[in-house]
Amino acid sequence: MENRPDSVVGSSVEDASHLIGVPDEYQRLWTPHRIAYISAGPEAHDHNCPFCSAPSMSDEQALIVHRGENAFVVLNLFPYNTGHLLICPYRHVAMYDEATVGETSEIATLTQQAMRVLRHVSGTEGFNIGMNQGKVAGAGVAGHLHQHVVPRWSTDSNFLPIIAKTKAMPRLLGEVRDSIAVAWSTHS
Repeated sequence: MENRPDSVVGSSVEDASHLIGVPDEYQRLWTPHRIAYISAGPEAHDHNCPFCSAPSMSDEQALIVHRGENAFVVLNLFPYNTGHLLICPYRHVAMYDEATVGETSEIATLTQQAMRVLRHVSGTEGFNIGMNQGKVAGAGVAGHLHQHVVPRWSTDSNFLPIIAKTKAMPRLLGEVRDSIAVAWSTHS
């Protein structure tokens, strides 16, 4: 027999069904929206591009905050931080060097405007801006070019992401989309 304390030897497993919902010392972050991303697997967007289908939906449904001539701005459905924006050309193109001058120019302009809007709406102190080009570089949707604009605050890195690899999102996506969309036209 294994080396176990006497209290464990011969004991039975207690039925814990009556404990469902009973408060304890753990704080739980429920993120049920992420199961769609997890369940879909790594190949999910190879044949069904979310950035190609988004423009055909309403802005609210697709989480689009602005539509330009060559590109649009949409909230990331699986954000790193509240207000995480993606700037995408309408055209399905994978790599930055395949984009037209008009597309890259508008992506750059929309990135600057996104920074101004996020500073106004949420007091953003800094940004992570970039593109992952190809699956090998970490692109979740490798087939459609998109620039990330991730707002940052001095207080957004605490023990949760550092130790628990968990990110608390203090606002719902629809609320964030509405506040950014309203501010977009006034903070160019």
